[in-house]
Order: sequence, then structure tokens, then C-alpha cells
Amino acid sequence: MKILMVLTSHDRLGDTGRPTGFWLEEFAAPYYVFRDADAQVTLASPAGGQPPLDPSSEAPDAQTEATRRFAQDPAARAQLASTRPLAQVSAADFDALFYPGGHGPLWDLAENRDSLDLIEAMLAAGRPVAAVCHAPGVLRHAKTSSGAPLVAARQVTGFSNAEEAAVQLTEVVPFLVEDELKRLGADYRAASQPFAEHVVRDGLLITGQNPASSAGAAQALLAALARG
Repeated sequence: MKILMVLTSHDRLGDTGRPTGFWLEEFAAPYYVFRDADAQVTLASPAGGQPPLDPSSEAPDAQTEATRRFAQDPAARAQLASTRPLAQVSAADFDALFYPGGHGPLWDLAENRDSLDLIEAMLAAGRPVAAVCHAPGVLRHAKTSSGAPLVAARQVTGFSNAEEAAVQLTEVVPFLVEDELKRLGADYRAASQPFAEHVVRDGLLITGQNPASSAGAAQALLAALARG
């Protein structure tokens, strides 16, 4: 079982000068769900090498069992520091695709042609794709074989407008994940309370709403693989 995890290479919150990147929990929790299931995990990013980490995700109140495990795992940290350039990976080499979030993907992966090609190829080949928190934004330009938006009429979730308002970045992000998914015709679903765990599976497409949904989204991806 070979799983590709794709992380952002974008490190700035728009014009604010503040740092961003990927969210640690959204990488660490799925990474260990996959590793503990004996999956072979490959990491990639648009620029290759060390992807930028959102420093807010290293705050004490953002730590979880998975992030603490990662901090004590030199092999995992070394693997993260040497992600493969996204242009050098092929969908044919993997059984599933997973996107951790953080705000970074809204700027680079949402517009990246190599990423879009991977998503479209994986789903066309009957292989599952999952994205959590802000990462469902990477689906905004993905198309079906007929040219329709990939998410049109599909049940999805992602970081909600209420959650973006809570972190005070509504006016900073290039687009709001919830609004964009709805604009594309998706059947957007959110948890009854902001920041509660919420995972949606629509066939081979799996989305998680927020950091708390990271492990659940990874487990749903494994379940999709198990069902073939």
C-alpha cells in the first residue's frame, strides 16, 4: 500500500508578512495512521525539500499525541525535510493521495497544475483522494473527464467560514474554502459546532473539516482502500 502525502511550499499569509505553511497535526496524525497500517508513505511538495510549518501549529495548546510522537521521531523529521518535488511524482506509482492542510495550500497547491493532474488521474483510476481542513481548496480547479468541476454535486467539507472568522483570517486568505466549494456546486457539509471533528466521504473523495478531523480522514482513506 503506497500513499502519497502532498504538502504546501507556501510560507506567507498574503501581504501580512506573517508566516504560514502546513498545520503540524494535519500532517502528523494521518502520517502515523498510515505508518501504523504498514503503508509506504511518500512525501512531496511543489518545491521539494523542507515544507514550511505554520508556527502556530507548534503552540502548546495545538499539540496532540501524534505531534508529540513526531517530535520524538528523527526518521520522520528527516523524511519531512526531504520531500520530493511534486513535478517528479506520478499518480501511477501510488494507491492513494492525501493532502494535509494549513493555510499554505490556498496559495500554491490550489493553483498547481502538477497537483491537479495528480488528483484527476488518481480519481479517474479509481484510487481515493483525501484532503483535510484548508486542503479541500486544492480541488477548486480539478475537473472530471467531462470538464465539470470535480466537486460538483458531491458531498464535501473543509474549513468553514465560521472557523476562518474565528482565526481572524477571513480578509487575508485568497478564497474561503466553504464559499468556493459551494460556488463550484458541491454539497458542502459542516459539523454542528466549529472545530468539531467532521469527515465526509463521497465515493473515492474524502474530506475533513479541520485539524480534529485529520486522523478520521486518514482512517476513511484506508477504509476506501480496503474496499477496493
